[in-house]
Amino acid sequence: MLDARLTRQRDSFTLDVAFQAAAGNTTVLVGESGAGKTTVLKLLAGLDRLDQGWVTVGGERYADTASALHLPAWRRDVGYVAQDYALFPHLSVWENVAFGLRASGVSRPQLHSRVDEALGMVGMSELARRLPSQLSGGQQQRVALARALVLNPHLLLLDEPLSSLDLPTRRAVRVELRELLKRLPCITVYVTHSPVEALLFGAQIVVLEEGRVVADGPPSILRQQTHIQQAYLGFRDGDDVNP
Repeated sequence: MLDARLTRQRDSFTLDVAFQAAAGNTTVLVGESGAGKTTVLKLLAGLDRLDQGWVTVGGERYADTASALHLPAWRRDVGYVAQDYALFPHLSVWENVAFGLRASGVSRPQLHSRVDEALGMVGMSELARRLPSQLSGGQQQRVALARALVLNPHLLLLDEPLSSLDLPTRRAVRVELRELLKRLPCITVYVTHSPVEALLFGAQIVVLEEGRVVADGPPSILRQQTHIQQAYLGFRDGDDVNP
């Protein structure tokens, strides 16, 4: 279980949110640009510091301002997939996925086994020796996901992982991604501005507006509260809610 109470002040913007997320499910944070979604992920990952609040994952405190606790990102059991994927252009697919394990000193036999398993999980085994520049956008997204999953994280954070893809590719990739996320035992927090993705991926949906939670519940919360769809989400991506 993830239990988060997050307060962060940046100039005139104040983030003040609280939510919980269960293991084995995907919790989607959805809202317009500037709502605070990425800030939430950075606070969970330890890439930014809380002004007030706490982050607890599986009973372990990662941050707590009451006791001045702030575990750095490298000490948190977290996998992070950035919006631009952030693959190393000079490394092969295999080496990109292996990077985090090498840095943590995993033995060579275990490293090879885990990297091969992660690539197989996302269907990229046959392209393991290619460079990122030789991959499509959808393939790069899979590599970035494998690089996060190979660490066996307790908490997986996905920052708009499909936003850089064109619409036909996005429709194809999200079907595969949805099926993969359903099989993961970890806590998954997925950030998007798209209500389509929120409905497709979210077992729980947290709607953010201007740094505040305005709705929190199952996917039906979006279908029932049409004023939230219209005022905060917009359905602007020319898509529909079918995979």
